[in-house]
Amino acid sequence: MAIFKDRVDAGKILAKELSKYSNRPNVLILALPRGGVPVAFEVAKALNVKMDVFIVRKLGVPGNEELAMGAIASDDIRVLNEDIVRSFQIPDRVIATVAANELKELERRERKYHGGHPKTDIRGMTVLLIDDGLATGATMHAAVEALKTKKPAKLVVAVPTASPDMCRFFEDKVDEVICAATPEPFYAVGTSYGDFSQTTDDEVCELLRKARNFHRS
Repeated sequence: MAIFKDRVDAGKILAKELSKYSNRPNVLILALPRGGVPVAFEVAKALNVKMDVFIVRKLGVPGNEELAMGAIASDDIRVLNEDIVRSFQIPDRVIATVAANELKELERRERKYHGGHPKTDIRGMTVLLIDDGLATGATMHAAVEALKTKKPAKLVVAVPTASPDMCRFFEDKVDEVICAATPEPFYAVGTSYGDFSQTTDDEVCELLRKARNFHRS
């Protein structure tokens, strides 16, 4: 049964859970595109804080792509899960090939989403990392590891919906975890939403434009 009407509704509900971060200039919301952007926009609007996207591409194990052997992110960040790499005996050339393919999509999204706008400096900021939910958690985990290299003062994972186990998984990896709803049994992120239609690149760009203008005013 759906908990949220859509991502907008989910963002408004999640914002209430994050109200202590309202009106703080050292707080930055980073959305994982694409689905996390409509959620994050509602949170940013309600809290009156800055918002941007953090583009991360999971490096899937060949033949088992949902399993992450690492990730690449903006600004030439690459993190590897050495345990996975060793367990599957993945050679460097395979990692390089997968990373090169994902880099193309990362760069395309960078150009599309940021255009000529400078990215916000994360060092010393309280970062609220938002997606529309956690299923395997692989992309969020990759984003967390990548963001740690940028030295935020505090890192918070915030999502509208996830399994209780997935919320617990992140508790020792970040400073705070906020999961607005933890349905059991948890089947998929989409089952928490009445409308879970895909967010488009154009919608992401429009929401980022609105967020920049809103915060500027």
